Amino acid sequence: MHLNGLKNTLGSFRDLSFDTTFVLFFLGLEFGRTLTQLTFDAFLLFVTMSMVVVLPYYLPTNFERPTFAKWLGGRGLIAGLAVVLGAILSPAYGTVLPEGFRFLPLTLLILAAMCSCFIQFYGLMRLRLAK
Repeated sequence: MHLNGLKNTLGSFRDLSFDTTFVLFFLGLEFGRTLTQLTFDAFLLFVTMSMVVVLPYYLPTNFERPTFAKWLGGRGLIAGLAVVLGAILSPAYGTVLPEGFRFLPLTLLILAAMCSCFIQFYGLMRLRLAK
């Protein structure tokens, strides 16, 4: 089994924060879809999305981090585009798109969050040989 290749692949995903970017995108889609109803659920989605924008900056990494303002600007742009896309697609469910696609952003959010958790836990808890 070629564990070194797997380690490099998972490490690069973790270091470049691709996994949390997917979670952020699908969370933004779901928030945009529910934006028309200002409920407590929408507030919790907003708080969660804000945390996913900021907190991955503080995860351990092997690469040099960009400045916080650059990080926040890039992640904020992704979140903003996802919210706008979710708000635009929200009325299309049932008319242009089949009604079943209404649950697709949340389904993909759950899958992306699970993969992100697995990658983050692997990066934090992988065994390192003592020298």
